Amino acid sequence: MLLRSALLAALVLLPGGIAVAGDAAAGRRKAVACQACHGLDGVSKLPDAPNLSGQVEPYLVKALGEFRDGTRKNEVMSVAAKDLTDSDIADLAAYYSAIQIEVIPPS
Repeated sequence: MLLRSALLAALVLLPGGIAVAGDAAAGRRKAVACQACHGLDGVSKLPDAPNLSGQVEPYLVKALGEFRDGTRKNEVMSVAAKDLTDSDIADLAAYYSAIQIEVIPPS
């Protein structure tokens, strides 16, 4: 948690000008469109879709921005992200990064 706070404090803006700070409540509402693949809880529902819960916010902002501008390519995500605003991206990143995950090591 301390590392996440330090990252957010250090990265006010990412390359491309997308602000990192978003509204997690707004992101939850927007995540309804993502739930078929990534789940509303951020746990993937498809084998080729990554889990989003617990990812750090700057990474999610960067990845969505890259899908939107075409520098990162994926057939589904390139279409899904093309109409996202900077605010949408920040909100989705805030929501998915705020989901708490539990890591259970193998016994």
